[in-house]
Amino acid sequence: MKRIFVFFTIFFVVVLWADAQKNTFKPELYIGAGGGYMFAKVDFQPKVSQVMKNGVSGGISAKYISEKYLGLLVEVNFAQRGWKESFDANSDYAYTRTLNYLEIPLMTHVYAGNKVRFIFNIGPQIGILLGSSSDMSQALKEYVDAQTASAEEGEPIPEQRYDEANKKFDYGIIAGTGLQFKTGIGDFDLEGRYYFGLGDVFNNTVSDYYSRSAHRVIEAKLTYSIKIF
Repeated sequence: MKRIFVFFTIFFVVVLWADAQKNTFKPELYIGAGGGYMFAKVDFQPKVSQVMKNGVSGGISAKYISEKYLGLLVEVNFAQRGWKESFDANSDYAYTRTLNYLEIPLMTHVYAGNKVRFIFNIGPQIGILLGSSSDMSQALKEYVDAQTASAEEGEPIPEQRYDEANKKFDYGIIAGTGLQFKTGIGDFDLEGRYYFGLGDVFNNTVSDYYSRSAHRVIEAKLTYSIKIF
C-alpha cells in the first residue's frame, strides 16, 4: 500500500510539472496565518499503552508558487505535542505529558484546480522543544517513586519516560492534503496533516530502556493567506 501511494504521488507531481512547462506562468507569493487541532502520541519501543492526546497549533506561513501547479511552502508554528497514557478502567493511575515545540516545516506544495483547488504538501520538518508539563495522579507518582528507588544504579527502567525530555531537537517528515478556496478576501486552506517523527524524545543508547520515542501527530488545520504579488 505504501509503495502504491508513493508511486501515484510521484506520478501526480511529474504530470503537473510537465504540464507546467508548456505554459507561461508568473510566480506568486502569499503570506498567511493558520491554526489547527492536533492528536498526538509518542511511538515508544517497547510499547506504552496510549490514547491520542489533544493539543493546538498556530503560526505563520509563506508560500511561493514558482510554476503552475507547483510551489514551496514554509511555516513557523507553535505546537502542543506529547502523549496520554491508557490504564485499566479500575486503576487510579493517570498520566499526560505536554511537549511544546517550535516547528519549521519546509514543504513542496502541489495543487490542481482554479477557484477550488486540491492541495498536497510534503516535506521535512524540524522542531525545537520549548518546554514541557505533565499531569500525574498521586497513585502513579507513589508507584514511580517506589520503582525508581528500588532500581539498581544505572539500571534502565520503564519509568525513564517520566523524566525530562533528553533531546531538544526533533526532525521528521510531514505530509498533508485538502482543499483550497480562493475568494475575494483571500485564500482559505482546509487541510489534514500527518507528522512522522524520525528523532527521539529520550536517549536511546544501549543503556537506556527505550530504543525509540518518536512523535506521531495527526492535525486538522485551517490557513488564511493573502497574495503579495
